[in-house]
Amino acid sequence: MVPIYTVEKNGFIKMLQTIDPKYQLPSRKHFATVALPNLYNKTRARVAEQLQNIVYYSTTTDLWSSRTTHPYLSLTVHFIDGEWALRGMSLQTSYFPDDHTGEIIAQGLQDSLASWKLREDSLVCMTTDSGSNMIKALRLTEWPNLQCFGHRLHNAIMNGMKDPRIDRAIGVCKKVVSAFSFSWKKRRDMAVVQAELGLPSHNLITESLTRWGSRQLMVERLLEQEKAIAQVLGADKKSRHLVPTWQDIDVLESINKAVSPLKEFTDALSGEAYVSVSYLKPVIHLLNNSLLQPEEGETELTKQIKSNILNYLNNKYNDPVTQELLDMASLMDPRFRTTYIADDEVDGIKKRAVTELMSLPAEKSKSQPGTSVQDLHQEEAAEPKAELDQGLVQEVV
Repeated sequence: MVPIYTVEKNGFIKMLQTIDPKYQLPSRKHFATVALPNLYNKTRARVAEQLQNIVYYSTTTDLWSSRTTHPYLSLTVHFIDGEWALRGMSLQTSYFPDDHTGEIIAQGLQDSLASWKLREDSLVCMTTDSGSNMIKALRLTEWPNLQCFGHRLHNAIMNGMKDPRIDRAIGVCKKVVSAFSFSWKKRRDMAVVQAELGLPSHNLITESLTRWGSRQLMVERLLEQEKAIAQVLGADKKSRHLVPTWQDIDVLESINKAVSPLKEFTDALSGEAYVSVSYLKPVIHLLNNSLLQPEEGETELTKQIKSNILNYLNNKYNDPVTQELLDMASLMDPRFRTTYIADDEVDGIKKRAVTELMSLPAEKSKSQPGTSVQDLHQEEAAEPKAELDQGLVQEVV
């Protein structure tokens, strides 16, 4: 992807003339007023046609800022098509200069769904980040919603590391990384020392506040290269003071011990090419009963971090509405079924599943490609699908 003004650059023009001297390059105005609008309209029409065929859908939305700090509201839709394939489409990224209050965000989301003729009563769930304004917006719309697990896990980890000792050690870590990032000589010397010590030829990693899990990666890499870092920085009297002390290393090791088992979950449960919501209860169970349980020989700081992370996550997923949504997702996953559902909730969840299964004929669940959402909601109730539906119901019960 390149900006439109590329067509005005001399180098680009000369390149095309070399490739084909007879080719007449359209102007920047043509691309801005004709080519791109036509492409957008054709693409939008094609996407809108596909959206007419969906019965139920979920969405993902996010408020974010560009490198030039311009605010945008993005919306992605997820659904199962007529071939039973999981689909996802990024519908829009809209400039959103208004105040980011819950009320204004709610109106913006409602307008976005309306512009694509997506029925609000067909929305199964909207996934968002954990921002208070976004949570308020979803509360105002009364739509089913769930916060992104990757974002919540990131927040849990950051919350779990609120400790003066950790703040100091992370500050030292960042200064070390910065010293190598801005000095090609230190990076050159690091490569030599890595070879001498038999260490992996890895660069240090900079923490990025918008890249979940990057703090753990930064800490892990510094610990891996601890000896090389000490040798390179110690050889320069101007940077000798940056060498981490043994106390700092102890703290960093405690951090890494606590959070390194979690690094796979941040990305794995944030994917859109597969259903991930049914994993949440099993993962939370795994965290509570294994990965974040205190172990013999661990430092008190490691145990404290684990406890803080667990308390944060358990508190966030403790409300009844979220629990019911996660229970239904687990029940529908043949790998998990009722394994991670509380015993006193199993009967209620099964009854809800039966009720929803039995209501499917009224909405013509066996929809054909080309049947619109509106048609499905307006059609008269169809005859019950005897054997198939009874088999599903019996399996659930």
